[in-house]
Amino acid sequence: MKLRILKSEVTNPWFNLATEDWIFQELDSDTHILFLWRNAETVVIGRSQNPWVECKTDKMEEDSVYLARRQSGGGAVFHDLGNTNFTFLSPKEDYNQDANFQIIINALKKLGIEATQSGRNDMQVGERKISGSAFKHAIDRSFHHGTLLVNANMQKLGDYLNPHPLKLQAKGIKSVRSRVANLVDFNDTVTHESLSDAIIEAFCEYYGQTVEVEELDEESLKSEPHLNKYYEQMADWDWRFGKTPAFSHHIETRFDWGIVDLHLDVQQAVITDVVIFSDALNVELIDELKRTLTDTKYTIAEVQAKLQALKRERTDLADQVADFEQWLVGQMTT
Repeated sequence: MKLRILKSEVTNPWFNLATEDWIFQELDSDTHILFLWRNAETVVIGRSQNPWVECKTDKMEEDSVYLARRQSGGGAVFHDLGNTNFTFLSPKEDYNQDANFQIIINALKKLGIEATQSGRNDMQVGERKISGSAFKHAIDRSFHHGTLLVNANMQKLGDYLNPHPLKLQAKGIKSVRSRVANLVDFNDTVTHESLSDAIIEAFCEYYGQTVEVEELDEESLKSEPHLNKYYEQMADWDWRFGKTPAFSHHIETRFDWGIVDLHLDVQQAVITDVVIFSDALNVELIDELKRTLTDTKYTIAEVQAKLQALKRERTDLADQVADFEQWLVGQMTT
C-alpha cells in the first residue's frame, strides 16, 4: 500500500480547505494520505449555513478574520494558529477509522499525553475534549478530518460566532469551554511543529513505511491546476456568502439532527425559491429538501405529496424528511 504525507506551509484557510477537496476528488484512491495544516484566524461554516446569522461579520472584517465555507455539513467553528488539523484519506476497502484515531493517540503518547477516543467523533484527555472529527465517503475512498486543540484561544469563539438560541436551549447554560482543553494544559512544550512531527512518525510506524513529507505552499497553485480550481471556489465571495433571494416566508426550528432555518419565496402560489440554512451533518438531506420544495404549489396537499414522494425515493432520509414534513405542514396551517 502506498503512503503519501502532505504538509501545508500556508495558513490561508481557502488554500487548506481547497487542498482537502483536491485530495478527496483528485488524488489516487489507492493511497493512504496524511495531510497536516492549520489556519490563521478563521470562522469556518458548514455548506448549508447562513454566514450573516452564524457570524459577527462586521467584527470579523474589522479584525481581518477569514470566513470560509467548507463543502461538508455541520456547524460553525473558529480556527486559529493554536489548532492543528489532520486529514486522512484511505481507499474505501482499506479504510479503518479506529486506526486513524490510534495514530493520533500514539502521536500524543510520544508527547507524554494519554488520550482516548470518546464516542464516534472525539478524543479526550481525562474528561476534557481535545479533538473533534468529521467523516466523508465516496465510492472508492473515505475521508477523516479532525482538529486538535494545541494552544487555541478559547475566548475568541464568542468574539466572532453568534450562539444560536435553539442550541443554547438544547445544551443548557453550561459553558462548552469547561469541557474542552488545549494540549499545552497537559504538556506546555507542545507546538504545531512538534505535534506534526509526532503524527508523521506515528503514521509511518503504523503502516511500516517511511516516506518523504511533501510541503505545500502558494507555488503549488501554479503547479497543480486542479488545486487552483478548488482554491478559486473557496475564495469566491458568492461561495462564501451566497446570494440571498427576497424571502416572503421565514420559519425555523430545531430537530434532533440539526437546526433548520427555512426561507421560502412564494410567487403566484408557487414556491419559486428555497433557501435552507442548517448545521445538519447530512448535506444531501438539505439539498433534497430544497430540490423537492422548489416549483411546488404552496398548498398543504402539494407539499405533503412532494415530501412523501421524497420519503419513498430516499428511504435513507425518510425519518428526517418525516420530521420536516410534520413541522412544515404545521407551520402552513398557522
